[in-house]
Amino acid sequence: MFDTTPQAAEVERERLTSLINSMADGVIAVDQAAKIVLYNGAALNILDVNSSINGKTLRSVLKLTDKTNQPVDVKRLVLDTKSAVTSRDYKLTYPDGSSINLYSSIAPVRLGYGQDGMHGYVVLLRDITREKSLEEERDEFISVVSHELRTPIAIAEGNISNAEFILEKTGDMKQVQSALAQAHTQVNFLSGMINDLATLSRAERGKLQVEVEDINAYTLVEELQRAYGPDATKKGLELLTDLDTHLEVLKSGKLYVREVLQNFITNAIKYTETGHVVIGARHHKKGVLFEISDTGIGISKADQEKVFDKFFRSEDYRTRQNNGTGLGLYVTMKLARMLKAEIDLHSELNKGSTFSILIPNLQ
Repeated sequence: MFDTTPQAAEVERERLTSLINSMADGVIAVDQAAKIVLYNGAALNILDVNSSINGKTLRSVLKLTDKTNQPVDVKRLVLDTKSAVTSRDYKLTYPDGSSINLYSSIAPVRLGYGQDGMHGYVVLLRDITREKSLEEERDEFISVVSHELRTPIAIAEGNISNAEFILEKTGDMKQVQSALAQAHTQVNFLSGMINDLATLSRAERGKLQVEVEDINAYTLVEELQRAYGPDATKKGLELLTDLDTHLEVLKSGKLYVREVLQNFITNAIKYTETGHVVIGARHHKKGVLFEISDTGIGISKADQEKVFDKFFRSEDYRTRQNNGTGLGLYVTMKLARMLKAEIDLHSELNKGSTFSILIPNLQ
């Protein structure tokens, strides 16, 4: 037999309250009229209220919108529930207009003991805004990468097929070489994308580690000039250096310092049609201040705010003429942060850009 005395009922209620207050999810119990009879502290946090909501209607405290941003009749949503249902599609809107994504679970329950126990519903709430954001970012990532992979693969495949056709029909080796060269360019682009993706994946999972070693900045810049000089020459550009002769040894991660600098250098060469690119290095009290400057197309003020965003590519038609995934500078910024480097950008349309990278000594 159940003890139905008021004292026993109060003890059970205290036990239930203690139980739900230990839960991380927001819990709200409502009666058959969708009035609140029980809730926990997590529910108050999600609802962003700091006073009792006992006796209030669920509709008055839980302002939901659906995936099309249309208001949801919460009372009908709850009272029409015949068995436990869950959703990840609702948003909770606050009085100031901000909102969060919610996981919700609604289940009909008996809110008391014995045959005469009151019926009602329990609503579980969880803030999944960060999870939703990550899901959307993942979906965007897959979409963009799929699109960027499709184009070079199609071009490479087309050129290789064309080379095979020419060999079979005419044997014109100049045309064959041209087709294969274009295919090779696309394969190199794919290789660069895969390297960027691999580096990005390791950086975001915290798998990259900086191995601090002595770096001769003067020698490093000269090596970069020799490595990328031929690329500049092919475009009719000069790749110059401007070095402080009193550069001291830099203590940092040589592999990532080199990658950061070469990403800026290759970008400068890519988006410069006439003139020159200069690799500079100056002594700084914190370490070494590198500068990559060019006489290229420049970056608009609006684009300067987004240039390090993942997948960002300027709408400038001159930028669109060059292959790119929008990952290069995003990866570069990730690596720079690992090196505790500071990056500054000065640019003007049609007059060129200068990226300053202050790389400090790491202990």
